[in-house]
Amino acid sequence: MYSRVNVTDRIYYLGVNDRRKELFENIWPLPYGVSYNSYLIDDDRTALVDTVEMGTGGDFVGWIKELLGERKLDYLIISHMEPDHSGEIENVVRANPGLKIVGNKKTFQILEAFFGITDNLVEVKDGDVLDLGHRKLTFVMTPWVHWPETMMTYVTEEGILFSGDAFGTFGALSGGVFDDEIDFSFFQGEMLRYYSNIVGKYSNMVQRAFAKLSALPVRTICPLHGPVWRTDPGKVLGLYDRWSKQEGEEGVVLVYASMYGNTARIADYVARGLADNGVKEVLVHDVSKTHMSFIIRDVWKYRGVILGGCTYNAEMFPLLESLTREFEHMSIKNKLLGLFGTYAWNGGCLRRLKEFAERIKWETVAEPVEIMGQPTEEKVKVCDPIFQGMAARLKS
Repeated sequence: MYSRVNVTDRIYYLGVNDRRKELFENIWPLPYGVSYNSYLIDDDRTALVDTVEMGTGGDFVGWIKELLGERKLDYLIISHMEPDHSGEIENVVRANPGLKIVGNKKTFQILEAFFGITDNLVEVKDGDVLDLGHRKLTFVMTPWVHWPETMMTYVTEEGILFSGDAFGTFGALSGGVFDDEIDFSFFQGEMLRYYSNIVGKYSNMVQRAFAKLSALPVRTICPLHGPVWRTDPGKVLGLYDRWSKQEGEEGVVLVYASMYGNTARIADYVARGLADNGVKEVLVHDVSKTHMSFIIRDVWKYRGVILGGCTYNAEMFPLLESLTREFEHMSIKNKLLGLFGTYAWNGGCLRRLKEFAERIKWETVAEPVEIMGQPTEEKVKVCDPIFQGMAARLKS
């Protein structure tokens, strides 16, 4: 049995929850699961907007038939070809002979590569309109949000935006489908973790998408993950606008790598120094225990970043090095940076951290420092300019 959830009259939500998968894209932890959303428009002509991941929707084809009754499915609109949204395409096509598939040129290249489908294709470009009878659908090309073929579909009559992966979030839906049925405070951290790790690299393209959407009065947002925004779409639009501009809040993320506790003790000293200098938002992460997706989320949120690492085989501690590579890969910008390193018999970590700083071009708040051996009360004072400079720069 499937719930009949109306977005509006004769537009249905066909979403499923995945609470079994542990890693999204086999990388990002899913402690609260994830939803895959699909939508069905039952007009004079009918259209399915995307599908769900294979095996997560039960009898997905049967669900569509249950909603349509004796009517046939005329169109399948593909916003995004990633398998968590295209997984049921073959089953839908097989069950609906003559089904027309709507997408753009790049969509169809990926469609053929995945499924070998080359027939009944309807190619659309920016601003093209598909007339379903009562409703007219306008297509908005949003390449690299976050694949090259991604596009959105706008229902002119009702101001509904089918937004693809944009405005989505990690986290399965626990009964509530719409923003007025949920506690958004639960989802906000997961939405930022989703944005920063999945979409954030393409923030400049998100801003280009906003420029295209600015002329459209959006009253409801239907993303491919997470809740449908029918009451306050401006809230999620505002968050994405700020996140894509990389406008960090006042606060510091301090990430350290420590083998035997010495670097951890220095990190606590620096964190206390930040608090003593008036910085209220300080998040401290042990890179060996906290998955990088949570660290990236927090770094995306706050302006200040302090990295401290121990030397390992005359190099940077491997997990910290991996994190810095991911910072570069994600094209994270507009951060204030402080650095410290430790070593027992020969340095190396700080040298690599300084090379990272030169590449990423964040503003450094103080000269990087290095401590040999035990962090005594006297030795750790070399870190004072780091927390003092960071606090002063955050408040300037």
